[in-house]
Amino acid sequence: MSWKRAYREGLKSGIPIGMGYLPVSFTFGFLAVSGGLPVWVAVMISLTNLTSAGQFAGTNLILAGSGYFEVALTTFVINIRYMLMSLSLSQKLERTTGTLERLVLAFGITDETFVVSSLHEGQLKAPFMFGLMTMPILGWNLGTLLGGSISALLPQALQNAMGIALYAMFIALIIPAARKSVAVLCVIGAAVAVTCILKYIPVFGFISSGFRVILATIAASALGARLFPSDEYGEEKEDGQETAAAPEITEEGGSFE
Repeated sequence: MSWKRAYREGLKSGIPIGMGYLPVSFTFGFLAVSGGLPVWVAVMISLTNLTSAGQFAGTNLILAGSGYFEVALTTFVINIRYMLMSLSLSQKLERTTGTLERLVLAFGITDETFVVSSLHEGQLKAPFMFGLMTMPILGWNLGTLLGGSISALLPQALQNAMGIALYAMFIALIIPAARKSVAVLCVIGAAVAVTCILKYIPVFGFISSGFRVILATIAASALGARLFPSDEYGEEKEDGQETAAAPEITEEGGSFE
């Protein structure tokens, strides 16, 4: 397969992802500028990160006045999953893929591009991955620019009032998942409990807001992993229960059973 053909194939696969990123990045740009960041700073954050959860959390800490180390450590904990995704995909890349190409490709790994790449048949070619990254990157940054620009045009009083939208968005993300899963509900409850303990008990008063987020994330994740272990296919299992068999792919439509 030629370079152009592989790139076009990846570009086509990335169009739905890029379109899906537009509303999320629009919200990020809008909230970042409403919180006090210049439009160009919000765009630069998106240009250099391409991580939705990490960007929202990191920007929230920046607006709260947290230090560089707290912001860096928090975003590292949130984004550490991308290291595992990159390691996994590196096994599917053609052996001829150079180190520089691999570094560039690692930047474009997101949850969605990882799924598409993992389901791609055969070895992954660098041109395909470059094409797959293109639309998500464009969609993410275009949405940030549009959201930030529109926010900058609003009256300052309305911009200040929109600061609560960030918390509303996080609530909108976790409530549906918590209603469907006891495990998610327990993890959320544990994170809230740890955060409240660290914030309101005087003996922990020396811990800054950024480190409270980190400690709550680690504690809640560890508790969830201990109480609700999963097999390698993501299915929760009870103590003593054997790991479920690998899912099989049917001949019709390639659906999973």
